[in-house]
Formats: sequence, structure tokens, C-alpha cells
Amino acid sequence: MSSIVAIVGRPNVGKSTLFNRLIKRREAIVDSVSGVTRDRHYGKSEWNGKEFSVIDTGGYVVGSDDIFEEEIRKQVQLALDEADIILFVVDVEQGITPMDEAVAKLLRQVEKPLFMAVNKVDNAMRAADAVEFYNLGLGDYHTISSVNGSGTGDLLDAIAKEIPEPLDEDEENELPRFAVVGRPNAGKSSFINALIGEDRNIVTNIAGTTRDSIDTKYNRFGFDFNLVDTAGIRKKSKVKEDLEFYSVMRAVRAIEHSDIAIVMVDATRGFEGQDEKIFWLAEKNRKGIVILVNKWDLVEKETNTMRDFERKIRETVAPFTDIPIVFISALTKQRIFKAIETAVEVHENRKRKIQTSKLNEIMLEIMQQTPPPAIKGKYIKIKYCMQLPTHTPQFAFFANLPQYIRDPYKRFVENKLREHYNFNGVPITIYFRQK
Repeated sequence: MSSIVAIVGRPNVGKSTLFNRLIKRREAIVDSVSGVTRDRHYGKSEWNGKEFSVIDTGGYVVGSDDIFEEEIRKQVQLALDEADIILFVVDVEQGITPMDEAVAKLLRQVEKPLFMAVNKVDNAMRAADAVEFYNLGLGDYHTISSVNGSGTGDLLDAIAKEIPEPLDEDEENELPRFAVVGRPNAGKSSFINALIGEDRNIVTNIAGTTRDSIDTKYNRFGFDFNLVDTAGIRKKSKVKEDLEFYSVMRAVRAIEHSDIAIVMVDATRGFEGQDEKIFWLAEKNRKGIVILVNKWDLVEKETNTMRDFERKIRETVAPFTDIPIVFISALTKQRIFKAIETAVEVHENRKRKIQTSKLNEIMLEIMQQTPPPAIKGKYIKIKYCMQLPTHTPQFAFFANLPQYIRDPYKRFVENKLREHYNFNGVPITIYFRQK
């Protein structure tokens, strides 16, 4: 389980630049015009072996100071409610502003780990200027420059100390968690109600009825697990209500804290961009994945309708195409138990351990017949392989020149692993290391 770090602060202090640096990608739009971040951005980061999620809070409306202060107050309050760690960013160039003081006043009441980052400190003179931020009453601060990265390593060291160690294998005895995720109004609550035979969740045709993640213990027909119904994940541009942002954070957390993500797709709308984002969010978190195409009873069918629909989904999620896709109707209960059987199978696949001797017997022979392409006249020899003792399937292949092995060959090795062992619905991680 990873922690959520929320970046808060007034507009134009460099929150989005810091966010991009933490997740090592340019995802948030960065501009010198204040209030550019209207959406909240979500990303994964890793430091000192600790994984955590980063939320860049935005959503500011250009207007009077009063509107700004009200927006900031809402933003910070949301972050305080849902995040595990707060990162408060201020700007050394501007010094302390009334808005910084308003945010600091809220933060002084927080009982969660809190870090203040004084941004845009790229020389000794500015480092001396940062001393004034002690006046905010939040204790020590970290001086950073999110543009060139100076000071961010020390800041991340401090944050990493507050993140709990990864769970031990002993925790596997807990009931597996299956999170039902998807866009609003895809039929997630109807699916769970149909499974457990009672109206546990409110169902309406208004998108976004489910605001919180709701756990339901499922113990029937020999299956035993927790079902998690999450609020619908909506396009960022449509996440306008604060309550809905709260729901999105809950859904993100539900995916992270689940074993299997059951991605619910509305057959009447097709597999759209937002469905794809949810899929890759689950894949990025190395969760088992099952795609359920709901409302199949409402689709006009011809001979190859199902085959064509499935092909389009697989083309969209390529190269990770080894995914079970089940067509269901939560309303008529068509194939809903097949969906659960499939999710349980994927959970078993995710726990699969392969004996090292058998793995070497099969994979080394394949790689001797089809070795990696020679580069600069150097031949790559893979001598040994093993499955790593991790929660999710990860494999290490030991070679004389691992640095020369390219992504196409890694995909070839993954495909061969999938041919010989059932990892349907489960992301696989492959490492090539020096023997």
C-alpha cells in the first residue's frame, strides 16, 4: 500500500513543476500565469525503495482574492482529509503573502506529517531569504528549486522516512480485495447489488451517485473476498465539485489498496479514453485486471459484435493484451458469476510461484534458440533466471551484457513466459541483470 502525498499552496509557487519532477514526467501544464492547474494531477513516485502517490492540487478559478482564498481553503481541507502526508510549497521570490498565511493557519491544526518546501531557492542569497518562512509557525523547512532539482533529494529523504515499509508476505492471509472501478454510471453498484442479492448501494441513472468507496464482504459458492465499490472516476476536466474530487482520491486509493481491479466498461459507450486511463492506472500499480463490459443486453448484436468489441479493447491496451474480458449485464445478471470466477482466477495467477529449476529448464532453452540480437559485435548470453520473492510476478534474468538487451526482446521473453505459465490478467515485470 502506498501513501498519498498532497502538494498544496497558493497559485504560481511551482507546485506543478515539483509534481513533474517527483513523478519524472512532464504531465502537469506549467505556466507563469497563476491558476493554470485547474485539474488535479495524480502520479506515482518512488524514493529509497518506498512507493507513494503524488496529488498536485489545483482547481483555482481566476478572480478576486476572496474567491482565491475560498478555493485554497477547500483545496487544503480536501488534501488534509484524504492525504497521508502534506507538502506545503511556498515561493522565496514573493516571500510570505496573506494567502500563504491563510494556508499555514489551516496546516497548523494538522496532525499528519507536514513538510514545507521553500521553492525557487537556487543561490545562497535566496537561501538566506528563506529564513522569513519560520514566521509561518510551521517549524523547519526545506529549500528547493523544482526547476533544476536542487534540494529535492533531501526533501524526498525526509518524506520517505514517514512512509511505512512495504507489507510483509505474512499479510497475505487477509482476504483479497477486489476493487470495482470505472467511469461514473458504468453500473458498478448495480453489479455488486446483483452479486450479493440486496440493494447495498444506491443506484440511480445520475452519474456519480456513489461518493465513497464501500467494502462488502463476499462469501458465497466457495469464494471469500472483499468487494470494493468505488465512486466513478470521471475525466479531470469534469471533476468540478469538491465532493467528486474526494471520490476520485478514494477510487485511486481503492485501486492502490486492492489486489484485483475489476474495470467496468459501459458497452453503450465503448472503451473510451477514460476507461483506458483507469486500465493503465491499475497496470501501473501492478494489480490483477479483469475487464467487464456491462450493459451488453442493451447493445444491438450481429454475428461478430462481441469479437469486434473485444478486438478493439485489446488493440487499445496493447502490448498488455493477456487480459480476460467478460461481457455481462448487471441488470439481467447475465454472466455476473462468470465475472467473479474470472477475478478469482486472476488473483490465483497473481500469486503464482514457479520453481527455479523448471523455469530455467524451459526459458533457457527458448533463449538459446532465440538469443538477444548481437550489438556492436558483442553476443549476449543469458545463463540463469529466477522468480523474485515479491507480491507480484517479477523475474530476473542474469546475462553477461544486460545493458544491451532492448525492450522488444523483453516483450519476447514476457510473451514466452505467458505462453508456458498462466499469468492471464496479471502484469509481469522482467529485469535483466549482470550475472
